[in-house]
Amino acid sequence: TMGYVLALVDNLFFQARIQAVAKQIGVEVKVAATGEDLVTEALANPPALVIVDLNAKSGPLDAVRRLRGSETPALIIGYLSHVQTDLAAEASGAGCSQVMPQGKFTQELPMVLARARGKLEKKSL
Repeated sequence: TMGYVLALVDNLFFQARIQAVAKQIGVEVKVAATGEDLVTEALANPPALVIVDLNAKSGPLDAVRRLRGSETPALIIGYLSHVQTDLAAEASGAGCSQVMPQGKFTQELPMVLARARGKLEKKSL
């Protein structure tokens, strides 16, 4: 299967933004409704990249821990409000590859997705 990006993002406006950037870059993004769905989907169909809103209502940290405990080698990027230093530390401890403030994540989104696409292309060769 062609690789893809899996996201746990509560905010519909932000979901739409990620989808729009992904479309420009030519990457498929699937949005999981809950942390549980994220884990189920990632285990069934391993993504190249997982994006997690660390303020999602449905157990984002638990989902990250479960992914890290599995065979899914995905890059996991979590984003949060820039003032949430405790949550950032907790997210890194849970297994996020990168944790960044939402503003920075928004700026870097095209690069992040392009990098994921590069990984996808290498994988599918």
